[in-house]
Amino acid sequence: MQTNANYTSLVAVGDSFTEGMSDMLPDGTYRGWADLLAGRMAARTPGFRYANLAVRGKLIGQIVEEQVDVAAAMSPDVITLVGGLNDTLRPKVDMGRVRGLLEEAVERLAPACEQLVLMRSPGRTGPVFERFRPRVEELFTHIDDLAKRHGALVVDLYGAPSLGDPRMWDVDRLHLTGEGHRRVAEAVWQVLGYDPEDADWHTPMPPTDPPGWISRRTADVRFARQHLLPWIGRRLTGRSSGDGLPPKRPDLYPYENPPA
Repeated sequence: MQTNANYTSLVAVGDSFTEGMSDMLPDGTYRGWADLLAGRMAARTPGFRYANLAVRGKLIGQIVEEQVDVAAAMSPDVITLVGGLNDTLRPKVDMGRVRGLLEEAVERLAPACEQLVLMRSPGRTGPVFERFRPRVEELFTHIDDLAKRHGALVVDLYGAPSLGDPRMWDVDRLHLTGEGHRRVAEAVWQVLGYDPEDADWHTPMPPTDPPGWISRRTADVRFARQHLLPWIGRRLTGRSSGDGLPPKRPDLYPYENPPA
C-alpha cells in the first residue's frame, strides 16, 4: 500500500451503502461515505473526478449488469465495489451464484483501474443480523480471497467495533448514520494510503445508559411498522427500493462541478 497517495479519479459501484443512505442532507438527498471520501481526495488533487453509480436495493447481479462495464469504461484511478450483502439478506439465496457474480465483477474491474477497493461491510449487532451472519461471513471470506488473487485492497468494516454500535445505525437498522458514514470514509481513506485524519475511527463511542424498556419496545414497534414490514414485502414480491432510480453521479465529472 502506498502512502501519501495522489489519486486523480474515483468511481463508486454498489447499492444503498455506497449511495449514502441514511446520511441525509438538508435538501433531502443522500451524501454518504463515498461522497465524503471524494471530497477529501478532491481537496488534495485539483481537477479530481468522481462518479457514483450505486443505487439502493441493487443485488449483485444487477450491479454486474448495470454498473460494472460502465465503471470499467471510465478507467479511473480507483474503483470501489461493495455488493452482495442485499443478496445474503434474501429469504432464499444461491450463495454459489453470488460468489460467481462477485468474482465476475472483480475480474472486469481490477484491470480497468489502478486500484480496486473491496469491503467487508459493517454489521449491526442484533437478532436480525445474527440470522444471516453465516451467509455474510461466507461472502466476506470470498471477498478476502478475491482481493488476494486480483491485487485489490479490502477495507474491514465488519471487524470494527465502532460500527457494530446501534448508535451508528439509522432507525431503519439497515443503513449507517452520518457519523457512521464519516468513519467509513476515514477507513477507506487510510486503506488507500492517505495520512489518517482520525486514527481512532474504529474505536467505539463512550457508553451511555441504555434506553428503558418502554422506549425500546416503542422503537421496536415503530421500526417494524415503518421499515421491517415494507422491507419484507419487497423481498416477497421481488421489488426493490431502487426500482427506476438512476445513479446520482452517472458520469465521471470533476468533483466540484457535478452534472446538473
